[in-house]
Amino acid sequence: MRTPANQQLFAARTAKGWFSQEAAARGISAAGQRALGDPSYEISVRTYRRWESLATGWPRPDQATALRAAFGRGPEHLGFATDHGMPVDVPHHGGDVASPEGQRGILASEPAVTGLPWLSPTPARATTSELRIGRDEIGLLHATAADLDAIDQQFGGDRLWRTAKTHLMWVHHVIDHGVYTEDIGQELHTIAGQLTTSLGWFCYDAEQQTEARVYFSEALNTAMISGDDQLATRTLSNMARQSVDLDKGREAVRFARTAERHASLWGAPPRVTALLMIRLAQGYARLGDEVSASHAIKRAWRAFDQGTSDRDPEWTGFLNEAELVCLEGMCRSDLGHHRQAVRLLDRSATLQDIEHSRNRGMCLARLANAAVQARDFDRTADAAKESLRLIEGGQSSTRNRRQLALVRDSLQAHGASPQVRDTIEMLTSRIA
Repeated sequence: MRTPANQQLFAARTAKGWFSQEAAARGISAAGQRALGDPSYEISVRTYRRWESLATGWPRPDQATALRAAFGRGPEHLGFATDHGMPVDVPHHGGDVASPEGQRGILASEPAVTGLPWLSPTPARATTSELRIGRDEIGLLHATAADLDAIDQQFGGDRLWRTAKTHLMWVHHVIDHGVYTEDIGQELHTIAGQLTTSLGWFCYDAEQQTEARVYFSEALNTAMISGDDQLATRTLSNMARQSVDLDKGREAVRFARTAERHASLWGAPPRVTALLMIRLAQGYARLGDEVSASHAIKRAWRAFDQGTSDRDPEWTGFLNEAELVCLEGMCRSDLGHHRQAVRLLDRSATLQDIEHSRNRGMCLARLANAAVQARDFDRTADAAKESLRLIEGGQSSTRNRRQLALVRDSLQAHGASPQVRDTIEMLTSRIA
């Protein structure tokens, strides 16, 4: 048996007892199907053969998940790297981009010597000595990830996912080729995990649901391998929210319950409990289980009323009173309590601040839809107009646009009056 160029991957597959590339492709496909929850997922033999070739580029997120599931380690330990001489996909400022010629080492002296190449006004071709990562660089990476989440809260994810993907690619490049201490390495992996679940959320908001599930699965797999229960909690909460929109109520309940178990392992503060309980309530509401949904809503409010703490993670910062009222209103709407939903959603829209304008836009779209069901067409028109005003002011959430399209479609059954026809025409002309 000839030894392929990628000896690390070759050694890993033979250790698994896969003595042919065809067997490896089948094994990785099966692992990917389990990890991604997609029974049709497949890695072709041709793809696997390319991986064992001399120039092995970094795999796609779904492929990385399948590899980790199959071998219990990431692509960085299986001989994968950015193709030699191929530019790294990072923001370009007119100079050369970093070339992956260096090899990862351990920095034994000072923690940082130079800044990240793509943050420099005159980036030069990177060498191993230039890609030293210390506390300053970690601070910049953390701040950038936080900025992306803040922009999402105000404007939505449509214009963010590409930037987030580029940033994540850079973090993975730093992990593979940077020079840093062990504790810095741990922080880099934490940042990568958080960025991956954020990227999943941005794709979800942009209505790229398949891509969102891939990134969520990748983030969850990273959390399981590294034992990061906080990352697992956040990612499962995101997955529960997506499952509700995909009309997968049982899946949402299962994700929320699993997130609750992970939260207990790191002693999560009350604000996290509030978030997980309202996610659980949304799952039950989508299933039409009023008793369980109402019980979970009460638990959410009890935890929320305990207030914030210094231990609250940044990713719960969006859960203010306005947002919790909105999510309860969405539950009531799913349960068919449309007049109660209208009252709650109207109150939420009044309470929400400008930093969470995307959530306010979503609340207004949900309010317009609940008002249709309650036959309150004045409220429908007013809420739809205000949500459109936010979109035209720079909000870029395909999810919000889809909700307004549902409002328009729901109005079709009530299109006799001039007011209803005017609202339908307004929505048709402004969300096309």
